[in-house]
Amino acid sequence: MSDTTVGSIRRHRIPTAVLSDTLDSLGLRNQAMQAHIRPLDLSLDMAGRVRTGLYMPVYHVEAGLNPYELEIRLIDGLAPDEVVVLACGDSGRIAPWGELLTTACLARKAAGCVTDGLVRDVRQIAEMRFPVFHGGIGPLDSKGRGRVMEIEVPVVCAGVLVRPQDVIVGDADGVVVVPREVEKQVLALALKKVTGENDTREALRQGESLASVFQRFGIL
Repeated sequence: MSDTTVGSIRRHRIPTAVLSDTLDSLGLRNQAMQAHIRPLDLSLDMAGRVRTGLYMPVYHVEAGLNPYELEIRLIDGLAPDEVVVLACGDSGRIAPWGELLTTACLARKAAGCVTDGLVRDVRQIAEMRFPVFHGGIGPLDSKGRGRVMEIEVPVVCAGVLVRPQDVIVGDADGVVVVPREVEKQVLALALKKVTGENDTREALRQGESLASVFQRFGIL
């Protein structure tokens, strides 16, 4: 079954700024990830359904343990248009994302990755044009530094509560999470706001004063 919410966000190219404003209007004022979460490629937008992985920091490599087991299960289970969200905390030591996971996600037609951890292999990822939003760039392997402890659970990533099957959207301005319970309401209001912004922009281009345009449309 097609995902009408995600499809509409993509089709109408609804920006994160509009979604954030719309969520604010509903009293949901903590849905935009912290400002240090940035896209590897400013030209790539992302929208999809969330799949989560929760990392914990570790400080040794345990003999006989596959530290990638749950991460592999998460990636292998991805469906088209899903976005991997990996919550790593603020240690600055965990780089969960790189070229090979990106390649696997492309093969599954996933929509992107968001992590508050680090990302590596950035040249190769850039060549693949896969949307990745990250908390920093570094060469570190996650092995011996972090391990996925749970998948498909609510996580806090870059200050925002993110749950499986929420809608997540990213662009050059950042990343916004739309809770699934309000997605239809948010979509309807966001589309209305996009129309209002288009009308406002056109009036300003025609030389109307900012004050009169704001009085008419109430958008700034």
